Amino acid sequence: TSLSPSQFLRRQQVLQLYRKILRAIREVPVEADRQYLKDWTREEFRRNKGATEEDAIRMMITQGNMQLQELQRTLKLAKS
Repeated sequence: TSLSPSQFLRRQQVLQLYRKILRAIREVPVEADRQYLKDWTREEFRRNKGATEEDAIRMMITQGNMQLQELQRTLKLAKS
């Protein structure tokens, strides 16, 4: 099954978001928290892997970006 150009771009966005989240999680100081977040992230992405509706995927990407920003803000506060 080949992807349409918009599906390809959406897939790239999802993969990029996934990598950014995992990179941010590496900064979490407590190992148990880091592992929990990593497992939770993998499970969320796996659970939504079969999503095909454009609007739903767009919404999930937006939600994921907001959660990433929240994690980054929290880590920044923890360091200061």
